[in-house]
Amino acid sequence: MSLSPLSKAVYASLTALLLANTATHAADAFSTENPWMLGDWNGQRTQLQQQGYDFSFGYTGEVATLIDAKNSSDHGTEYADQFAIGAHLDLEKIAGWKDTEAQITVTQRNGRNLSNTAEALNGHLSSVQEVWGRGQTWRLTDFWIKKKFMDQKLDVKVGRFGEGEDFNSFDCDFQNLALCGSQVGNWVGDQWYNWPVSQWAARVKYNLTPEIFTQVGVYEYNPENLERGKGFSLSTDGSKGAIIPAEVVWTPKLGEQKLPGEYRAGYYYSTADAKIFDGVTPQDEQTQNGHHHGGWIVAKQQLTSHQGDTSRGLSGFVNVTVHDSKTNQVSDMQNIGLVYKGAMDARPQDEIALGVARINMNNDVLGNRSEEVDAEIYYGIHATNWLTIRPNLQYVHHVGAYKDGENVWVGGIKFNTSF
Repeated sequence: MSLSPLSKAVYASLTALLLANTATHAADAFSTENPWMLGDWNGQRTQLQQQGYDFSFGYTGEVATLIDAKNSSDHGTEYADQFAIGAHLDLEKIAGWKDTEAQITVTQRNGRNLSNTAEALNGHLSSVQEVWGRGQTWRLTDFWIKKKFMDQKLDVKVGRFGEGEDFNSFDCDFQNLALCGSQVGNWVGDQWYNWPVSQWAARVKYNLTPEIFTQVGVYEYNPENLERGKGFSLSTDGSKGAIIPAEVVWTPKLGEQKLPGEYRAGYYYSTADAKIFDGVTPQDEQTQNGHHHGGWIVAKQQLTSHQGDTSRGLSGFVNVTVHDSKTNQVSDMQNIGLVYKGAMDARPQDEIALGVARINMNNDVLGNRSEEVDAEIYYGIHATNWLTIRPNLQYVHHVGAYKDGENVWVGGIKFNTSF
């Protein structure tokens, strides 16, 4: 594994910053109780938050190594990572704009993905390193402003951001992409762009009750946003249409212990043209175009507490997406899993999780392919309040959804750091 010159420069800068910070704030930096590795800057960081300025600097790294395959004998290892630098601004505190906030986030991705370099994973539909993708480059990922009206019942957000931040949203603790993040963006990725890609967008949300809200959005579809040299472009040149998602979300607290849950149901439609499939390739230019559309259901629910402690216990999740079979190679996908937080009293913030995902290809036009199954188990080590390490074991059945496809075991480590 080799690092790019840019990565080396960033690592060198981080090292210098760490050493400088340690020298001046030795009692604060690297404290396991702090939410930030570099500490509270002698209280200045908390003071800035109270004034409306919340700065963040996060790092995600993922290692994947091929352990075993049914037919192939290669054993590769790859590393991919992401830096995310952001500022959340409470504009009511800063400028007196009531119920108004803004977000700016810049990201940079590096490295290589084992799913692209290992022969055994050739054609992999998912990815064993979810942090890789959408161009290993710098991007303006968030640049938006949000305001609430009508006693905070109406919430309007405009600017540049991705669909998955608000619609079909899902946690990203697993390292396998089929168990991480907004799944629509994984299977309609030619038009629905998840993090870290942004586009011009508007989202309107209305709270029907404290537990139920509805929302609708309009997101520019512009394939030029994927180009490496246009990570900071604000131009609409190249726009081809819009993705329009709508969603209803219920966030109950169930039972005597008020265990939290989140249930989402949504639908999306694209105004942009999409070629109708005839076999494994789109039909010729004379064939009439279609439009991507489909829907999703997401359910997450804490099922138990741990000896009466609701911050610990067993939770479950289910994620289902369906897509138009005329314009999409993936017709549907499902994932399901369990997460137990705080199983051991000595490690109350650790968690263990198991997830399984099924990716079903469009049998009407892809007769030689059926489904790929991706599974992962991880143990999340809460090392400090600013560092979580998740060693994991992944299994991919029928790579590429080919009926005679490879069966592969992959070992991985994912870690998240907040500086």
